[in-house]
Amino acid sequence: MEYISTRGSAPTLDFEGATLAGLASDGGLYLPREWPRFTEAEIRAMRGRPYPELAATIMRPFVAGSLTDDELDALCHTVYGDFGHAAVTPLVQLDQQQWLLELFHGPTLAFKDVALQMLGRLFETFLDRRDQQLKIVGATSGDTGSAAIRAVAGLERVEIFMLHPKGKVSDVQRRQMTTVRAPNVYNLAIEGSFDDAQAHVKRMFRDDDVTGRLQLGAVNSINWARLMAQVVYYFYSALQLGGPDRTVAYSVPTGNFGDVFAGYVAARMGLPIERLIVATNVNDILHRAISEGDYSAGGVTPTITPSMDIQVSSNFERLLFDCGGRDGMAMADQMHAFEASKSMRLTNAQSQGASALFTSLRADQDDTNRALAWAHREAGQVIDPHTGVGLHAGITAGASGVIAPDVPIVTLATAHPAKFPDAVERAIGVRPGLPARVGDLFGREERFIELAGDYETTRDFVLQNAASA
Repeated sequence: MEYISTRGSAPTLDFEGATLAGLASDGGLYLPREWPRFTEAEIRAMRGRPYPELAATIMRPFVAGSLTDDELDALCHTVYGDFGHAAVTPLVQLDQQQWLLELFHGPTLAFKDVALQMLGRLFETFLDRRDQQLKIVGATSGDTGSAAIRAVAGLERVEIFMLHPKGKVSDVQRRQMTTVRAPNVYNLAIEGSFDDAQAHVKRMFRDDDVTGRLQLGAVNSINWARLMAQVVYYFYSALQLGGPDRTVAYSVPTGNFGDVFAGYVAARMGLPIERLIVATNVNDILHRAISEGDYSAGGVTPTITPSMDIQVSSNFERLLFDCGGRDGMAMADQMHAFEASKSMRLTNAQSQGASALFTSLRADQDDTNRALAWAHREAGQVIDPHTGVGLHAGITAGASGVIAPDVPIVTLATAHPAKFPDAVERAIGVRPGLPARVGDLFGREERFIELAGDYETTRDFVLQNAASA
């Protein structure tokens, strides 16, 4: 399988190369040159397979030429044999139409584990093969950081520098990062927003002074391997609900657009998906882009769903590229203009391509709290606020007729409610506790470095502290 950049001028890479590179050298994001596709008969034959076996089947076309079947099978069984639920991503029914897909049974209680535990193993495999070292630089709005750190902590060939916006992640999210005691882990709390942290990371990949001295890698959803692993749970859930002989709709709490783009990939691979509902909070750039064609960034408004407090959604570029005719030069011009002005109008092709599968809905704090209360009252389920944004959108789409009554609507439950106990308790009067497998999180010592919000400070810290820089 060959991988190309959305901006057209970076070298074409194989899966191994794209995984280690993360961001393309021209600032674009890697995508497969063509989408592999399963027939309905092939999808039907996947029914009943255990999650590790299904994962290997879905990933196999993407890793062709870089991993043997035996290597991939072994990785999938190792990674997905270590989750807190035997089903890995179990389905829970809420009423006749609404379902939850629980994605928080990994070691850090968030959906990022499903992909990042795999990515850590891929890094280890490929770096051992090449006898190389990798410096991971990432930004997190909450969950990516802890999942990435857990995936690579202690690896001999990897160092990780994880940026998070100071004071803008939950206590549980922060502690899951800052209490990890491993010599290859650096937690950096920077002044500013997640968008600022993400901009630093992207700029570092384009900084010759950095790339000339360090081999950089990415764990954010700009890394294709992460999205590939997330495609699996769309197939897994749809098969349980009657796919491919029945279509399924998904409501996805959305910040950086990676999780919902994985659903788009599943559809391109042949999975019959009725609609993908992009559920945003009041930081609604994606809702405006999909509903009005207006991709214009504003200021970030802090909310009870901090992982979605984002104005620039990196993975949206992948959708615009694919829907806009895969013209890398045009995509580069469009993104460079956006980076300069923070404003963009989607082309007709991009808008029409997105609207063929995507619908978007926005939830404010009252909407989110009502969804948490509904889930608790009607189905006895305690959910986190991010999941609440998705559930609000799912319920609204069903009640308004956007999704027909006979089509199941699956909300992706992206985090365990105990990661946001204050917000949950305010909404439903119940304070969720941490699962026993997390251990004494609040009894451990934290370790992190506070940095000013400018790029140069972050860059200089990484260069000064990276081993053998």
